Amino acid sequence: MRIGELSRRTGVPVPTIKYYIREGLLPAGQLTSPNQASYDEAHERRLRLIRALLDVGGLKVAAIAEVLTAVDKPGTSVHKVLGVATELIVPTYADVEPDAALDAARKEVRDLIARRGWLTDDDSPAGEALAMALAALNRAGHGAFAEVLDAYADAAEQIARADLAYVARLAGLDDLVESAVVGTVLGDSLIASLRRLAQADGSARVYENDEAGADDVAGADDETPGDKARADGKSRGGLKARAGRGTSANDKTPG
Repeated sequence: MRIGELSRRTGVPVPTIKYYIREGLLPAGQLTSPNQASYDEAHERRLRLIRALLDVGGLKVAAIAEVLTAVDKPGTSVHKVLGVATELIVPTYADVEPDAALDAARKEVRDLIARRGWLTDDDSPAGEALAMALAALNRAGHGAFAEVLDAYADAAEQIARADLAYVARLAGLDDLVESAVVGTVLGDSLIASLRRLAQADGSARVYENDEAGADDVAGADDETPGDKARADGKSRGGLKARAGRGTSANDKTPG
C-alpha cells in the first residue's frame, strides 16, 4: 500500500508517519521508485503500537524507542518485552524523600511479595507505587488498611491471569505489546469502575437492609400508649364479634 493508504487505515497523518520513520520508530517502506515506497500490514501493526504507547501509555519518543528496541531484538522473551513496556507506563517517584511511613510501607511490600511468592522485584516501579500508596494511607490515619492487602492481592492475581489469557491469544509481538499497554492503562480505569459498581451493590445489600430494619423498629417504638390501646381495643372487639357470631350459630336448637 502507499503511504496515503497507510495513513487512512491507521488515522495517523502522513507527516507524522514520515517523522516516525526519521526517528527510527517505523521501518521505511520498500522503495518502488525513487520517490515512492510500499508499506504492508507489518507497518500498520507497528504504527498502531506506536500510537498506543504514545496516546494511551503516555510515553515519550525515547521511551517508545526503548520498547520497540526490545520488541525487535532477536531472542528477547515475551516476558522481557512486556516488562519493559508495562514498567515504563508506571509512575516513578525518584524525588520522594523517605520517612518512617514510607520505610514501613516498603517493608510491607517486601513482605507481601515474599508471602505471595511473586516472581518480581520489590523495588520495581509497581512495588514502589504500592509502597507510596500504603505510606499515604498510613499518614492519613488508615494504616490498618494494610490488613486487607492480601484480599486485594487475591483479586489482583485473578485479574492478572485474565490479562495474560487475553494477550496470549494474540500471535504477533507488536499486537501483544499493544494489547498489554492498552489493557494496563485502560484496564486500570475499567477495574476502578467495576470496583465502584461492586461497592455500590455491596453497600445497598448491607446498609440499606440494616437501615430498613432499623426504621421498622423505630416506627414500632414511636407508638404512643393511646395508639397501642386503640389497636388492642380493635383487636379485642374483633375477637368478641367473631366469638358472638360463632356462639349464636352453635346455640340454635331444632324448632
